[in-house]
Amino acid sequence: MTTVPTSRTSAILLGACLILIAFNLRLVFSSLSVLLPEITAGLNMSGTVAGYLTTVPVLCMGVFAPAAPWLGRRIGTERSLLIVLVLLTIGTALRGADGIGTLFVGSIIAGGAIAIGNVLLPSLVKRDFASRPGLMTGLYTMSLCGGAAVAAAATLPLIHGLGSEWDLGVAMWAVPAVVVGLLWAPMALKTGTGGVRKMLPVRHLHRDPLAWNVTFFMGLQSALAYCVMGWLAPIIRERGVSGTEAGIVVSVSIMMQVVACLLVPLLASRRRDQRVISVTLVLLAIVGLLGMLAAPLWSIWIWAVIQGIGQGGLFAVAMMFIVLRSPDAHVAAQLSGMAQTIGYVLAAGGPLLVGILHDRFGSFDATAWLFIGLGVLTAYNGWRAGRNMLVRAEVVTT
Repeated sequence: MTTVPTSRTSAILLGACLILIAFNLRLVFSSLSVLLPEITAGLNMSGTVAGYLTTVPVLCMGVFAPAAPWLGRRIGTERSLLIVLVLLTIGTALRGADGIGTLFVGSIIAGGAIAIGNVLLPSLVKRDFASRPGLMTGLYTMSLCGGAAVAAAATLPLIHGLGSEWDLGVAMWAVPAVVVGLLWAPMALKTGTGGVRKMLPVRHLHRDPLAWNVTFFMGLQSALAYCVMGWLAPIIRERGVSGTEAGIVVSVSIMMQVVACLLVPLLASRRRDQRVISVTLVLLAIVGLLGMLAAPLWSIWIWAVIQGIGQGGLFAVAMMFIVLRSPDAHVAAQLSGMAQTIGYVLAAGGPLLVGILHDRFGSFDATAWLFIGLGVLTAYNGWRAGRNMLVRAEVVTT
């Protein structure tokens, strides 16, 4: 890993760039979600195949996460993030090539890029912003959710205004990655590899129960999050909401995640532990999701707000656990890799099961039990991970 910034100006610049990079790491999910009915009809896909499509990038986020620490050791964190932006641009653009094959291949490339970015960001927070973990975690998780909200709200109006089809709607989100890549490249290339500080290996992390609680909490709350990003728009569209309005509802929910991502870490970092706040956020997320699934349509905006606060807070707390439960940056990088490798593989089952249940029962009603089950398991692991403890792992210095 690279050396710590030596001045306030360089730290601010680094922080701003990390926030911009984070903005790009969820665009592929929400832009696809609001267009899923059009994509399904245009490519004649079943609900199960659509479930695979929403699952693939999440699964790749788990499969490719172990590559992040290795890549950081080889070429440095800054250059690794530059590669993330290049791959994200290629994968996002490829998804608009108007074919099932390229849609899946592009999703795999984008998911792999996002996996590496997800793992490296918390280790940078632990390394360069250790004195303000709550603020920095809040800012970059806010940016993650903000990007998803922008894509959810803007995709359909943009393609309708341009008179285009779904292919442009998913491919055009490669543009922000190009812009941020051009801003980030000078810093990444200037860093070079000569100043790389070795990321030390860590032993026995997988033996620690607290590390597993952090991992399962990450995976289970992510399963809920990607059910929302992948299927919330189709769920409420099936209930009679128009495509554009559904996109706005999803955007409102995600915008509330933005608010929660900024405020919850500041609150949680000041508490002795995060057990109560974790369980409370799970209740908000599940109640809000069930409300949008079954409550009268006139109340859907209320439930969107409640769900967004709960879901955004859960994601921010999950990222905070990686920082707060790690004694140093070396352990944080390995815990981040463990939590996101296993966690996102687990999370991939969420959106896939939604598609399978819809095919089996002909509606989304049965998914209520899936959401409740995920909520119970998330609350349990959040209570355990929220204890004021550090994971036990050995940093190998020789």
